[in-house]
Amino acid sequence: MDTRESKQFLLFHEKPVLLHTLRIFETHPEIDEIVIASKEAEIERIKKWIKQDGMTKVADVVVGGEERQHSVYEGLKRLTSEWVLVHDAVRPFVSQETISRLLAEVYQHHAAILAVPVKDTIKVVNENCTVEQTPDRRRLWAVQTPQAFRREHLLRAHELGQERSLLVTDDSMLMEALGIEVKVVAGEYTNIKLTTPDDLILAEAIYQMRGKKHDSHRSRI
Repeated sequence: MDTRESKQFLLFHEKPVLLHTLRIFETHPEIDEIVIASKEAEIERIKKWIKQDGMTKVADVVVGGEERQHSVYEGLKRLTSEWVLVHDAVRPFVSQETISRLLAEVYQHHAAILAVPVKDTIKVVNENCTVEQTPDRRRLWAVQTPQAFRREHLLRAHELGQERSLLVTDDSMLMEALGIEVKVVAGEYTNIKLTTPDDLILAEAIYQMRGKKHDSHRSRI
């Protein structure tokens, strides 16, 4: 983002992005508890914001680790639910309907992730910026969060990852290493991850679009 502030703490419509994201899960009827992994220096202000926002489902804010997967592991150890969703703090636009569809699949398959088909042709490029191959786009999906798992399976997968010194970019890779089949559930192209300044422009467009849809729905009731 090229900012001093962490992405999840940037203000978006007068609130930190993190609170917009948390509110989606706080208001979902199938979510019982929320655990946030964060840097130790950020914990107190997160707790303050949660209290000010009136959230009741946040069970704890724990100190994360050096890598993403280490932070997830710390959060998993604090959770008590049978099922777990792992979500990026900077994806504030996943819909509750999509979360419900994901949960319906994980209850059957024990491991399920959101993804969307890629729209562009993808090239595999070497260190000299020369194309090595062009994979079949029809088989390529861009993975999103949340990702859903039976908690005991994901814990075991993380412990296996530590034993094998595996460093992964998402939790489903650990499940694959454990030999558990991962179900893919169609996500939404609007479920973007806020990573670059351009994403904030797109985020504003999504926010306005959803506001108009909400107003349109209310006018029909």
